[in-house]
Amino acid sequence: MNKSKQRIEDHINALSQFTATPGKGVTRLTYSEEDLQARNYIKAAMKEYGLDVREDGLGNIFGKLEGSLKDAPSVIVGSHFDSVPNGGAYDGTAGVVAGLEVAALFKENNVKPTYPLEVIAMIEEEGSRFGGGLMGSRAIIGTLSVEDFGNLKDADGISTVEAMKKIGLNSSLEKQRDPKTMKAFLELHIEQGPILEESNIPIGVVEAIVGLTQLEVTIEGQAGHAGTTPMNRRSDALVAAAKIIAQLPDLAYEEGKGTVITTGRLNVFPNGANVIPDRVIFTIDIRSGNEENVLNVLEKVKQLIGWYENEGIRTSVKQQLYIQPKALSKNVRSLLKEKSEELGIAYCSINSGAGHDAMVFSDVTEVGMIFVPSKDGLSHCPEEWSDSQHLADGIQILFEAAKSLTEAE
Repeated sequence: MNKSKQRIEDHINALSQFTATPGKGVTRLTYSEEDLQARNYIKAAMKEYGLDVREDGLGNIFGKLEGSLKDAPSVIVGSHFDSVPNGGAYDGTAGVVAGLEVAALFKENNVKPTYPLEVIAMIEEEGSRFGGGLMGSRAIIGTLSVEDFGNLKDADGISTVEAMKKIGLNSSLEKQRDPKTMKAFLELHIEQGPILEESNIPIGVVEAIVGLTQLEVTIEGQAGHAGTTPMNRRSDALVAAAKIIAQLPDLAYEEGKGTVITTGRLNVFPNGANVIPDRVIFTIDIRSGNEENVLNVLEKVKQLIGWYENEGIRTSVKQQLYIQPKALSKNVRSLLKEKSEELGIAYCSINSGAGHDAMVFSDVTEVGMIFVPSKDGLSHCPEEWSDSQHLADGIQILFEAAKSLTEAE
């Protein structure tokens, strides 16, 4: 096994140990103890590869290799290091490891960039703790305000600022970054679907990323005793929520064109076996490659929820996130394909059905993204796995692309 492939495996395995659910997948929520363990590991690796390390006012981690051109914009490589509950070892993490390995290859090959190279490890892409997702990248480009960031709280009522302080992060540092400091952003990610594996193609060059919106829906009724409240006198928030959720798949089928709807989180209050629920909070995630389909379904969902508003049931909908479908940089896509061909690594063009930090950065800089195959198309589960050779191939492409973009010698 070559040194690069061994480093990749070592980093993936090491970071997978920083989980709140050992033996049951990776659970690494933003600003948790596991986050702190992972960020210390990432910062140590950055320093080992000769990078100057800093953290911003969100806890995003940057490792910079200065270029010979003074005050020049950086070519940034990386991804996120948070996870979904009981997720896998590769989602996000593989992209952070890709950034680390690109830096290692710059050092190992004594590559001197003209424009700076930066490795980035971002927080809360998944939205598993504070909701909405893509928090680190949205704040960097200024679409998540400092005020909105400070107002975010987790399910236990802990704010972002409180959580940061607990693990020693400084929320008063600058959060937004001047787009003029970014020359390009490159991200490697596992596909999270079956196309590459079934086609036996090791690399997908991403053309465009799906548009999406995420809603938080609150249904309120009236609590009561499970045994003494007649069925015709109940205002059961869970029953109303269940009826709404059950109809969501039909809206996606009716819209068609690859539109998907998911309810992934549901909280019931007061959550007693013998108490009629008086409040239910659940999420709705709507995605499509066509913005018109997202907007159509969004309106239908709001109408559906409104139909359940009556004397005993109250409803409210909060839109936590809205991102248009994004085409990635034609120039960087061409560069990634060119490097794949030069290296003799087979590739295909592919669209992403998942949201990524790359789609956020595409509003302010040139962005390129590559996928590597996911075994059985699985992701967001403990069984998530990608072959280290595929990762090494993808990282070699990123390394060559980063050399070109940084105008390295």
